Amino acid sequence: MKTFGDKLKAARLAIGWTQAKLAEKSGIPLGTIREYEQHKREPLLSKAGKLALALGVSLDELAGIAEAKKRGK
Repeated sequence: MKTFGDKLKAARLAIGWTQAKLAEKSGIPLGTIREYEQHKREPLLSKAGKLALALGVSLDELAGIAEAKKRGK
């Protein structure tokens, strides 16, 4: 199963953004985004929401909730 960091990176790359661009658009420090993608940290709900909003994806999608619902869990 993909982690939050994996999903974050995939969503970011899907729209062609660098980590720096995501930091700028979300207001979350670059180092923090880097740590999420390297699986060193997990975001608080408020930060995950900012990232989802900046990336134009749902929080469910970014957190893997939508995927779990499809599997019936």
